[in-house]
Amino acid sequence: MAASIIGGLCKQGISPTMICASDPGAAQLQTLHSNYGVRTTSDNGLAVRDADIIVLAVKPQVMRQVCEQLAPHIHAQQLIISIAAGVTCSSLSQWLGVTSIVRCMPNTPALIQQGVSGLYATAQVSAAQRTQAEHLLSAVGLALWLDTESLLDAVTAVSGSGPAYFFLLIEAMTEAGIKLGLPADTAAQLAQYTARGASTMACQSNLDASELRKQVTSPNGTTEAAIQAFQAGGFNALVDTAVRSAATRSHELAQQLSE
Repeated sequence: MAASIIGGLCKQGISPTMICASDPGAAQLQTLHSNYGVRTTSDNGLAVRDADIIVLAVKPQVMRQVCEQLAPHIHAQQLIISIAAGVTCSSLSQWLGVTSIVRCMPNTPALIQQGVSGLYATAQVSAAQRTQAEHLLSAVGLALWLDTESLLDAVTAVSGSGPAYFFLLIEAMTEAGIKLGLPADTAAQLAQYTARGASTMACQSNLDASELRKQVTSPNGTTEAAIQAFQAGGFNALVDTAVRSAATRSHELAQQLSE
């Protein structure tokens, strides 16, 4: 995800010399330098010394260790942006000793600059820093602000985990097409490109998804037959249960990480 953000920033015209990436792996650093021309180091303290913005893109399980090592090198004027799921602003503030923190939850389409991220800022984050954070996350897709940190659990459930839900639907549609006699590669492409086209239409249209669905659903037609089968199987309730389960698990993981 960090590499995706770096790539997105460079595509937006940010000079690679303004970016310093730190990683314990020499191979990863070489790849980042070769691909983007950014400065690299294996010393986290050196990486953050002159930075206005510090992006913490490490696994949640090692975040505390990384933060406590960074703490002596950070000053109050720097903006901290964390993309680690489940690690609260309170925990980050305690480990780092600073309070200007933005938490965000991007999703995997950020890898192709088609992601969406939910962002939450502590009260100490200035308007200018909020703009900086939004600009940074916009490099990999859409950035949306939240007023309450706890809503990041909902963002995790809807968009963070969401790509997997669509992949599951593509899988199921592909398998159904194969059972109807389509060659496997044809069924897969039909499902994949249908998903892409429908998503693009939904993003670009002024109509909500419900209205777009109704436009495709002719009375007594093929689409209506399929929609009725979905509804008879409790489709909406199943999606609601699944998303709520993801949100609950996100909250549980956050509690575990803060202990």
